Order: sequence, then C-alpha cells, then structure tokens
Amino acid sequence: MTRKFSSYGPIDSQVHYCTPRQALIDEAYQQLVGENPTRGGHYITVWAPRQRGKTWIFQQVIQRIQTEGEFEVAILTLQSATGLTTVEAVLDELVSKLTRWFGRPFPKITQWRELQDLFSQSYFSKPLILILDEFDSLFDELIAGFVTQFRDMYTQRVNQTNKLSAEKGNVLHGLALIGVRASLGINNDKGSPFNVQRSLPIPNLTLDEVLGMLHWYEQESGQTFAAGVKERLFYETQGQPGLVSWLGELLTETYNQHQPTLTMRDFEVMYSAALNALPNNNILNIISKAKQEFYRTVVLELFETNKKQAFAFDDPLLNFLYLNGVIEYETEITEQVNLYVKFPSPFVQKRLFNYFARELFRESGRLYGTFEDLSDTMTETQLFIKPLLGRYERYLQANREWLLRDAPRRKQDLRVYEAVYHFNLYMYLSQFLGRRGQVTPEFPTGNGKIDLFIHYQGERHGLEIKSFSDMFSYKEALKQAAQYANQLKLTEITLAMFVEAVDEINRQKYEVVYTDPLTQVKVIPVFIQTEG
Repeated sequence: MTRKFSSYGPIDSQVHYCTPRQALIDEAYQQLVGENPTRGGHYITVWAPRQRGKTWIFQQVIQRIQTEGEFEVAILTLQSATGLTTVEAVLDELVSKLTRWFGRPFPKITQWRELQDLFSQSYFSKPLILILDEFDSLFDELIAGFVTQFRDMYTQRVNQTNKLSAEKGNVLHGLALIGVRASLGINNDKGSPFNVQRSLPIPNLTLDEVLGMLHWYEQESGQTFAAGVKERLFYETQGQPGLVSWLGELLTETYNQHQPTLTMRDFEVMYSAALNALPNNNILNIISKAKQEFYRTVVLELFETNKKQAFAFDDPLLNFLYLNGVIEYETEITEQVNLYVKFPSPFVQKRLFNYFARELFRESGRLYGTFEDLSDTMTETQLFIKPLLGRYERYLQANREWLLRDAPRRKQDLRVYEAVYHFNLYMYLSQFLGRRGQVTPEFPTGNGKIDLFIHYQGERHGLEIKSFSDMFSYKEALKQAAQYANQLKLTEITLAMFVEAVDEINRQKYEVVYTDPLTQVKVIPVFIQTEG
C-alpha cells in the first residue's frame, strides 16, 4: 500500500509519509524519564504553533516508554475541557480520561489539593509519566490551579532525596504540558507558578527531512519529481510540517496528472490553487489572528520595506503572533547579535498579503476610460512598465480620497501604513491587466522586501517596491535591485519608489537608469507620489 501525505491531525507512520525526528524524540524521552530514572524525571512544557507535530513526537515517546515497561504512562488531551469554568468540572474531566485510558476506576475529586491524592501509590503501581495535550485550551485560572499543584508535587519529589522514584510521596515522575507556553508565560498576568519546568520547542522540518519524505514517495509510487520541485516545496513552506504535508498531498493526489514525473508546472498549478482557492485550517487560523485589531498593526508594519522590526519574546503583541504561527524570528550576526521579526514562510506571507490586499481594495473603481488609447502602456505583444506606473500614480491621485478613506493608519501621526500602497498597487496592476497578464508577489527575505512579477505575452517583468526615505537608502536600493535581478537572470528591473512628494526637478534627476557595473543589469527607478 502506498502511503499518503496527511495534514489532518497526528500522523500514522504506517499509512502516512513522515520523517523520523529521532533526535527530538530522544530529547523528549530523556526529559521525561530523567538523566537518572531511579531519581525522577522533569516537568516540561512543549510549545510550537499549530501543525508542528507536537502530538506525534510524544506518541513516539509514549510507545518507547510503554515498551520498556518501567513506568505507567498516559497521553491525554484536554481539548474536550474547553469551555469548562469550574474546578470540579475540569477535575472530573481529567479523572474520566484517566479511567478510560487505564481501564480502571479512579476516585472523584473536586478540589485542587486532591490531585496529590490522585497521583499516589494508592492508584498507581509504578511511577507515572503523564502527557497532557491541548493543555492551553483551559481557562487561565484553571491552568494556574493545575500548575500550582504540579509544582508542589515536583518540589516534594525533589526534596525527597533519600528515596527512589517509586518510593516518593507522589508518583508523578515526569510531566509534559503541550502547547502551553503562552498560558504559562507572558500572557499570565499573575505570573507563572510553574517555574520548575524545562521548555522543549518543536522546530520546523529541515531541508534534508523534507527531501527524505519526498524521496520516500518517489520510491513507493515510482513517480519522480523534476529538478527543483522538492526544494521549491521546502522553500515555500520553510519546512512547516502541516504545510509540507498539505502541499505534498495536493501535488501527489489532487493535482497529480499521473505522468512519470511531477514537473515544476504541476507544482505551479497546485501552488496557485493553494494560494488562491483552497481552504486550510492552519492558514485560516493564522489569518484570523493576524487580522485582529491589536495585532493587525504589527503585521502591516512587517510589510514595510525600509526597516526591520526587532523581535522580543517579552513583547506581548509579538509573543501572541509568534506562538500562533503568524511570525517567526531570524538571527543576524554581525558585530552584534540581533533578532528580527519575519514571516514564517513565503506561503504564509503570500496568503496574508493576498488577504489584506483584497480586504482593503476589493473595489478599485474605473481604471481607464472606455475608449481610452492604451497603446503607450501596452500593445498586443508588449507591456511598458514605466508608463504603467505613471498611470497608477495618476489613478492614485485622482481616487485617493475614497480609496484611502478607511485605510488603516498609524496612531501616532495618522499616516497611512506603507503596506497599504503596496496592496493597492498590486490590486491595480492585477485588475488593469486582467486576463492579458498575471501579477505575482514575491518576498525574498521574509521581512519588508517585496517584488512583483508581471507576466505578459511570454515575458516576465520584475518590479521591486520600496519607499523612498533618503539618498543613502535610494542608492542602496539601486544596487540591491540589480543584484536580485541578476539572481533571477533578468537583464533589467524596475524600482518603484513610493514618496510623499517629488518635484519635476528631482524626478528628472533621480529617475535615471542605473547600470550595475558588475552585472550590467539595468535598474529603472520610478517615483510614485502618494500625496496630492
């Protein structure tokens, strides 16, 4: 039986493609069992955004512990306790799950302190390793009640240095709380009573791990991937396990033409559908978080082209977006070590860009007159980018009042966010070209930098977008645009620079073609004035 890719909950290695992740499993096992298992294990929190494979990792740990037979072990999900508001109700849910898991009765408890009686030698014949999944689905007050008791139990065990694990006052040898870092950390206004835990982050898959999964598919199915397809899938997802499996599923099942080789064209067809037409719970969750009023401004600022945002886990806005998979961070090491915010993957960034662009500019109004001569901008065979941007500038000036009436603005100066203009330009170009051409956004760095590629009559035009701030950044932008165009094997690229105001003298002075001395790539700078 040929396995399948699956992004619907925990995977089964017997029927789904996966990657061993043995080092991560070994680390989780070691944390729970302890360096010296006769003394005790650790209490850990396990955190990562959705669909990182948290549950699957601990399912493998559970199987290993069960095989060795030294501990009683349980993995329970508390998702069914979502919405419970009383101590008695949530403790009853826990006891019910323990009863069903072990197949033996446990006593009814109604108060937090009775947890210590529950996890005792009266009900367990061996030390217990307990894994509570979806723990952060509980209300904060209930989480705090649990972790206070867990801390007491851990401290009690640690203090009993003269006893082996099986002889200590409670049997809770090791504990893992999955998906709880936000609840136990910065979002808990009362502070975290659970200050004894170690933290186990779950990273994305590496390139080698993704290539391994796809090579496994080739071996089992007999169908191969064309050169570059596997690497492209990794690049677009950055190894996010849920997205890797989802795009893998779409490519090998839904959009599989069943030819001997899956080509880059097959990937592009699938990818276009994934970006524009298909729902995905992970992506829908990310969008739902990014569009919330408190966090939307952070996301809009991340689309700015002139600066990077510093990352700090203690920033509550960044913390929320990070833990919900909306953003990631990158480390930049020069003379100093700096952390900067970035989007987690090109796919997520494109989905967010498309969402905000359509939300803000669903209606663009009239772009040109019914009988207007467009030959200065496009013909049956050619597209002229500079005149096209000139048309956009005139369109923006003529329609600015209603176009930007409800646009999000900065609180400090009420100026429209830079990203708003980028969204508007993208929607304008897409609607101006209609079926005659295609506009696709690309984000090479994951933070700030944006390029639009226009495909028209078999030709590809590159358009890099910036906001003009000063002459230093202008000169740097020319060089960067040339370097990027050279990487893409383009001989020229247009640098569109949004600026509040520019007079004709400066326009003529700086709208001069720059030829890179090393690559001979031509950069055509064009100013787009945003103010009337």
